[in-house]
Amino acid sequence: SQTLRTMTDSMPPSKFEDADETIKEAAAASNMEEDSEMLKDVVRTKTYQNVIYKNKFLFKDKIVLDVGAGTGILSLFCAKAGAKHIECSQMADMAQEIVKANGFSNVITVLKGKVEEIDLPVPQVDIIISEWMGYFLLYENMLNTVLYARDKWLVSNGIVLPDIASLHLTAIEDSEYKEDKIEFWKNVYGFDMSCIRKQSMMEPLVDTVDQKQIVTNCQLLKNMNISKMTSGDASFTAPFKLVAERDDYIHALVAYFDVSFSVCHKMTGFSTGPRSKNTHWKQTVLYLEDVLTICQGESVVGTMTVTQNKKNPRDIDITLKYSLNGRRCNVSRTQEYKMR
Repeated sequence: SQTLRTMTDSMPPSKFEDADETIKEAAAASNMEEDSEMLKDVVRTKTYQNVIYKNKFLFKDKIVLDVGAGTGILSLFCAKAGAKHIECSQMADMAQEIVKANGFSNVITVLKGKVEEIDLPVPQVDIIISEWMGYFLLYENMLNTVLYARDKWLVSNGIVLPDIASLHLTAIEDSEYKEDKIEFWKNVYGFDMSCIRKQSMMEPLVDTVDQKQIVTNCQLLKNMNISKMTSGDASFTAPFKLVAERDDYIHALVAYFDVSFSVCHKMTGFSTGPRSKNTHWKQTVLYLEDVLTICQGESVVGTMTVTQNKKNPRDIDITLKYSLNGRRCNVSRTQEYKMR
């Protein structure tokens, strides 16, 4: 460390300032790309727009808190729908400019900083709206922040939007991809690199699944009521039973989520499942060690345990226990996955 200190001390300070600026610019560009991807996700953005514009009676003259606002698009929708005032929690500087450019500075207050560290200019809010969902619903999500805001500021009969989220599971045939991306490591130009295979098996893959690959039914794993749940409810163990709809092979299980806005005049929501229109969340693929040879009507049964990682609560640890007792295949195994 002494050598490092001497080297860095001798470097002109401008180098560090330049490096710091480059890092800031890269982070800003990355955030803009992320915001752009989410805004262009028509399923996501249109659903929120419809929820707000078609249910103006919910928003008229109400005080709204927009948690983790990004560009502030949800706040702008709420302002247009007649909300009295919107508190918009945001880390980026752009939201303030966007609000001003659209003439809503008197309705929307942009509060820079983490929700857990800011003070609201009002004692309570009538509505909390947020797009908090992450990949696999819970990876790098903002659910705990929404629950914190709910418990601190929401009036007793207040509304959380969306108010229902559910995680689902199905099974797919995926020999081509598994062979190409995972089994590849067993023999790399004649060398054994299966330690990398082990690593790639433990990392769930976020990708778009073709619905033709689905072999079984889809099963609800977990239903969450955001208005009533506690943060501990996001860690759970859930049983599943996936029944084969045809004779096929199973290479992976696939998780996806649905969200609903049940307080609307008409129930509204969207699904991120493989049979629905694509979203930027795609699906989450968990590859199995075994290839399951399954006959129509046979079941893969087991449990999935989902927990927040102890070192970093935004990361997810998944334990999958599964078994198949079929005519052509008998397997029982436990696998660990880590979303990082």
